[in-house]
Amino acid sequence: MTDNDETLARKVIALLDLTSLNDDDDDARIVQLCHKAMTPAGPVAAVCVFPRFVALARRSLDALGGHAVAVATVTNFPAGSAALDDVLAETRQALEDGADEIDVVYPYHALLAGDAASGSALVAACSALCEGRALLKVILETGELVDPLLIRRASQDAIAAGADFIKTSTGKVRTNATAEAAEIMLACIADSGGAVGFKPAGGMKTLPEALVYLWLAERLNGHEWITPRHLRFGASSLLNDLLRRLGQASAPAMGGAY
Repeated sequence: MTDNDETLARKVIALLDLTSLNDDDDDARIVQLCHKAMTPAGPVAAVCVFPRFVALARRSLDALGGHAVAVATVTNFPAGSAALDDVLAETRQALEDGADEIDVVYPYHALLAGDAASGSALVAACSALCEGRALLKVILETGELVDPLLIRRASQDAIAAGADFIKTSTGKVRTNATAEAAEIMLACIADSGGAVGFKPAGGMKTLPEALVYLWLAERLNGHEWITPRHLRFGASSLLNDLLRRLGQASAPAMGGAY
């Protein structure tokens, strides 16, 4: 492995959202996830868990010295079709439990049906709840939107409504992150001034696959933009490849995590 490859692997680890969103998740698996987050090459940016595990994840990370690792959770997940009041209640509870980041699913079914207003309203309402308390990451589910014009519209609307990040995917559909969707989203971020972050999620298992998104982000938003505040990778299986390239032992598998 070249020095440059090692530098890149370490860089991607620091941008990783280590995730476990499985129907059979339990306390033991979340504690294991938190241990895995404290890698021999340094901590990841965040762990992402279901809302019921937020408090446990925070306690576990703090006990390990991972105070700087954010705890993210998901709302309106994965279908993106819950009633707005329910999404807000779920988000409010997650914040009270100590979530640092909220990954909310944009109502993409509504947009596909010609209703763009619902998406803007949901993002604006969640942004108001999160303001000063947590980052709001809006999952567009680009693999379901498919049409570049719809991906652009969802990106622009989410940014305008107060998203701190726009994210490609839940990791729960057939098509997750793609370079084509990423380029559209990153261009929208650049056009808006570059303050909003970007998170590709799902489908990345190796460093070269992650570098596609890193290089796209650098090309469209600049080298200095590449920080955990602006770029994350939602691809937990990627960590094993990164550690292997650094000569470290692979982390235990977190079955089903994206």
